[in-house]
Amino acid sequence: MLIAFHKPYGVLSQFTTDGSPNRTLAEFRLPPRVYALGRLDADSEGLLLLSDEAGLNNRLLDPEHGHPRTYWAQVERIPTPESLRQLERGVEIQGYRTRPCRAGILDPQPTLPPRDPPIRFRKQVPDTWIELTLHEGKNRQVRRMTAAIGHPTLRLVRTRIGALALGDLAAGTWHELGGADRRLIFG
Repeated sequence: MLIAFHKPYGVLSQFTTDGSPNRTLAEFRLPPRVYALGRLDADSEGLLLLSDEAGLNNRLLDPEHGHPRTYWAQVERIPTPESLRQLERGVEIQGYRTRPCRAGILDPQPTLPPRDPPIRFRKQVPDTWIELTLHEGKNRQVRRMTAAIGHPTLRLVRTRIGALALGDLAAGTWHELGGADRRLIFG
């Protein structure tokens, strides 16, 4: 079984709490014996895959398999073309150089439902949405990458894994994926 879930803000990518005040996947009536393939931190939203099939985690997440993951990041200020090229070439975060990725300003800017709680609003500091497509997924990588170029992430949404898009799946809902959807992810 393979499931696409729209993980809301403030939810851990696990079924039990580790003492955190955040909610867990347990409250979303997911089928028994599924587990998250990869993670989204509690502060991130978007597409999370879950499965009861052994081996899919490595097949999906190992950078050698090259499964792209696309994120929309709302960042402070508007990055210059050179800042975006820095992201694409890779940046140094915590003693690690990120792999090359794709980065660009979203045009048109997306209209997403408001987040609860809302992001911090600063009247004098503009923000914009950028899109990043990575082939790796270190802990809080997108946030660290945007901070490294001077554009802190305010909101982060994973919109795609492989060719499978989050689409209009509402936050907190899920559906089982069929064969055609699996091919969008695994080829």
